Amino acid sequence: MSLVRSERVAAALLLGAAVLGLVLANTPIGPALQAAKAATGGPAVLDLDLSVGGWISDGLLAMFFFIVAIELRHELTAGELSSWHRALHPAIAAVCGVAAPALVYLAFTASSRWQDGWPIPTATDIAFALGVLAIFGRGLPRRIRVFLMALAVLDDLIAILIIAVFFTKHPNPLDLMFAALGVVVFGLLSRLLRRPGAGGMRRQARAAVAALMVLVGIVTWMLVHASGVHATIAGVALGLAMAGTPARRTAHVLEPWSNGLVLPLFAFSAALVAVPAVPVSALSPAFWGILVALPVGKLVGITLGGWLGGKIGPREASPGLGLIDALVVAALGGIGFTVSLLMNELAFAGDATVRDEGVLGVLLGSSIAIVAGGTAVALRARGYRRLHDQEFSERSESPGAAASGTVR
Repeated sequence: MSLVRSERVAAALLLGAAVLGLVLANTPIGPALQAAKAATGGPAVLDLDLSVGGWISDGLLAMFFFIVAIELRHELTAGELSSWHRALHPAIAAVCGVAAPALVYLAFTASSRWQDGWPIPTATDIAFALGVLAIFGRGLPRRIRVFLMALAVLDDLIAILIIAVFFTKHPNPLDLMFAALGVVVFGLLSRLLRRPGAGGMRRQARAAVAALMVLVGIVTWMLVHASGVHATIAGVALGLAMAGTPARRTAHVLEPWSNGLVLPLFAFSAALVAVPAVPVSALSPAFWGILVALPVGKLVGITLGGWLGGKIGPREASPGLGLIDALVVAALGGIGFTVSLLMNELAFAGDATVRDEGVLGVLLGSSIAIVAGGTAVALRARGYRRLHDQEFSERSESPGAAASGTVR
């Protein structure tokens, strides 16, 4: 399980699953796989007669958003975003990194019926971006990873808000009220799971509370699904409501399942698309908007936001991210994948052809960003390693270092 926690392994599994899904969809077994994805099952009386693809995107993906919410809560309370001074710089970069690709997409789809797809290129895949950084970034200063992490967490928060606001149709207030009650109960129960100590709960009692929390979480997810709000929002609400220490322990347990099963399965399912047998000129503006907005829009937006944040934010709170380092982070920001694929399904739910083209746009745009980001990270890391080696050599050759006996 520890292997699957690795950012490198998580990124490789996600990419491999997406490539496998796209390849198999264009082989003779592709139609059978797509039919299996469309097969439905579940209790219709509870409005849960979902397709296999629906169970993956609405059900399993809630676990991923649950972990994202726990990470977000930690960063906002005790991490890199715990004060507005520290959060301002990455927040400006995140907002610009959402606005710029949305504008690029709208420029491509102006006067068309595909403008509702503007949220698709706005998301950054935190797991994939950190994975690429881990693979190629040996020697980079920690501040680059910290800034990328903060940026991606805020980007996820914006994506969650977009899903909740723009992809909710005719919400049912009664279901939402009961779902909110479920979130409160879940949060209160989690506060009983403190570490055993003086006056702590016995192991059997803790297990009973944990089992009750699982039940409350499932019921809450069902209520959110029935309300008309996308069901993954239930995972977000539950993760934000959970007490800090139990939440971190739970995320630690669930992380290998999310990295090794949930995200690859979702990537495989979403990428299960037959490449349209049409000339390039016949592809929709939505495809071109996504393809360009992910690598280019994110690059421009995050770089601009990083520069503005360094100028506007308090000098003592700045992570010291120069323009070149901001460009490196911005190049990684164009890797969309998970949330972009989900938004593509939501935005084009009624148009299968454009939805498939959107999947291809996300995969190709993210692939361009992977190559550009990986190259930028590798070159920047090599520069930092050379600088470090040069400084070490100069210190070693100095008379003071030799006299003090520090050279070995």
